[in-house]
Amino acid sequence: MLFPTSLVGSYPQPDWLIDRARLAGRFPPRVRARELWRVDPGYLEQAQDDATLLAIRAQEQAGLDILTEALGYAEAVGEEVRDLFAAGADIVQLDEPYLQARPEPARQFGVKVINRALEEAAGTTAVHLCFGYAAIIHDRPAGYSFLPGLAASRADQISIETAQSGLDPSVLATLDGKTIILGVLDLNDMTVESAETVLARVERALPYVPAERVVLAPDCGMKYLPRDVAFGKLIAMTEAAGRLRAGQGS
Repeated sequence: MLFPTSLVGSYPQPDWLIDRARLAGRFPPRVRARELWRVDPGYLEQAQDDATLLAIRAQEQAGLDILTEALGYAEAVGEEVRDLFAAGADIVQLDEPYLQARPEPARQFGVKVINRALEEAAGTTAVHLCFGYAAIIHDRPAGYSFLPGLAASRADQISIETAQSGLDPSVLATLDGKTIILGVLDLNDMTVESAETVLARVERALPYVPAERVVLAPDCGMKYLPRDVAFGKLIAMTEAAGRLRAGQGS
């Protein structure tokens, strides 16, 4: 399938589950941050499972091709990667915020560490190179401080953010052979993009990446967005993908 669509990282949790006002005032929390959850601790795990099903259903309704669940990514390294594949996952993605933020250490051992984590992976693997949540990190550089080096990684797919930063897509040519998970939704903008806007963001990359190696996704996790905005953005993305598959470019 050309231009499959997916998520990167998180999706908004229901208001009955999480205190969004508290969430907005802090860095990305771990599941054990009890003060964020509205549900009695005795029912929290059940509520989180129910919310996961709602997130999966929202992705199905929006028409995404590759469904994800906002919980299996954060520390999926080494044995956890193998466990995820053993449990039936088709794709495992690592969320990596430090390669971009600390380029010198990244050049020294970043790829080596990633390759060690993925060396026994039994399926398709991806690495998301993160600029940070848009709700917290508003200003983005126009380019990654560490990206071409990932061409030497074992990861099959590289997930990058291009919408908010306006990234020059020519750098993608350095990742020859990798599938690119292309961030095409600006999560710093509460306005729902049109399908035409998303389409234009995809087309910028096509001179540098073959269509068969492009996956459409948000820039990063959607945790901080209102649910209606997040869903609307997914709809715009799937509409753009449909037009691309039908050869109806901008």
